[in-house]
This record gives sequence, C-alpha cells and structure tokens, in this order.
Amino acid sequence: MSLTFIKKIIVMFSLFALFSQSQASIQLGQSAPNFTLIDQHNTQHTLGDYQGQWVVLYFYPKDDTPGCTTEACSFRDAINHIVAKRAIVFGISLDDVESHQQFSKKNKLPFSILSDPGGKVAKQYDSLADYWIVKFAKRNSFIVNPAGNIVKIYKGVDPQTHVQEVLKDLSALQ
Repeated sequence: MSLTFIKKIIVMFSLFALFSQSQASIQLGQSAPNFTLIDQHNTQHTLGDYQGQWVVLYFYPKDDTPGCTTEACSFRDAINHIVAKRAIVFGISLDDVESHQQFSKKNKLPFSILSDPGGKVAKQYDSLADYWIVKFAKRNSFIVNPAGNIVKIYKGVDPQTHVQEVLKDLSALQ
C-alpha cells in the first residue's frame, strides 16, 4: 500500500468520526444530564443525589498525563476554597477505576474521579472526542447549580489557570 492511499484512508475515517458524532449541544440553563458512575474508591455517584449543592464537573483526557495531572493537582490544592464555596468536585475521564485508583493515590486527590469507560457521560456533556479508533474526554468543565442546571460551561480549558476561573465564577454565581 502506498503512503498516499493510507493517508486517504485516515482522512476518510477522521471525517466519518467527525460527522458521526452527535450535533446536539449542551446549553447554559438546561438541566445537567443525570448520570451514575463509579469513583476510584468503587463508590457509586449519581449526579441527581447532589441536587441542592454546587457541583463542578471537569472532564479530562487521561490519567497521569502532564496536563491532566496539573489540572487534578490544581483542584486538589484549591479544594478547601471550593468546599468553602459549598461546592463539590468530580473529575471524569474514560479511564477505568483501577487507573483512577493509582492516579488518585499518587497525587493525593481528595475528591472523586469518576470512570466513564464507554464515554456515555462525556458524550452527554459534549465532551467526547471520538475518533473511531480512539476515544477520550475533551478538557471541558461545567458548573451545576443547586437546582441541577448548568450555569457555566468551559470548553478546552487551560489546566494551568482553570481552577482560578472556577473559583472566581463560583463566587460570582453565588
């Protein structure tokens, strides 16, 4: 096979993956899609159980990669400020529970990171990168208010500065 033929096949599959993804978009003010996922401690979390609280959902691509570690550790370092704002944090990726256990232990994460192995929840939140052969969560975050509505959407966040944005916006929203 020629290199040109292989390139054409890759482009074709990439376009197929792009256009086969849902075109629906999550919107400010809508009810946050409910979900039930397992965390690094094998504890089940259902978003609806947190109604009445502020919830920060942050999606990230992969445990133990540089940007994802930076973001997780930034949330870890700011957890007292987040709790002081009456909010709870959930990290979500497509990694399995065992990977989350190792990542959480290594980085001493004091919050739940949830396993979404099929990407179903990431897809509900417009945060699934699905390239047919490989899937991962996009680096997006959401703030859900106590009524269960999405009040802030962050797309393609910078792991270096994102937590400060979240803290500022939690203050403004409350």
